[in-house]
Amino acid sequence: SDLRQMLATKSVDNIQFLPFLTTDANNLSWLGYGCLKGDGTVITVNAIGAALQTLYILVYLYYTPAKRPVLLQVLLLLAVVVTGYGYFSILVDTGTRLTHLGLFCSIFTITMYLSPLADLAKVVRSKSTRCLSFPLTVTTLVASSSWTLYGLQLHDPYITVPNVPGIVTSLVRFWLFQRYRPEQDKPYSPLPA
Repeated sequence: SDLRQMLATKSVDNIQFLPFLTTDANNLSWLGYGCLKGDGTVITVNAIGAALQTLYILVYLYYTPAKRPVLLQVLLLLAVVVTGYGYFSILVDTGTRLTHLGLFCSIFTITMYLSPLADLAKVVRSKSTRCLSFPLTVTTLVASSSWTLYGLQLHDPYITVPNVPGIVTSLVRFWLFQRYRPEQDKPYSPLPA
């Protein structure tokens, strides 16, 4: 929906750039893990994800009036990716490379799933779910559940463990949607005189 909004309005108003960047970094990290492991599913899903996130970044860059800070963030991401690639391919021995990269990907994914906790605290304080996206919550639950089941099937803790927080945070968000129903958020209209 963010991409559609940028294309329709030809602006980046009210759209945050950081989620595009961190998701792209996450996809690229898991793509490296999939390549190292030789897992076609992980490779395919994350190659598509990285391509889409890169498209979002390019569209954001095209429409943003503040190109310099966005370019600096993209360059920082590229520097981190190149440094990570160098670290994992040069400094980490072949026997432990998959373990180190899997641990890095797991920590990064867990951090991404737990980052909206500040929004959850805001929802409880305001008793309003306006800042939460119901479709994103559904998507997060489906995606994290699918990856958890896939990781369990492969007996791969690096795929299984980091997706459990996605399930938990999604269930908490569903509970918040139930507790603070959107109809409670309707503004009060003045009484007719």
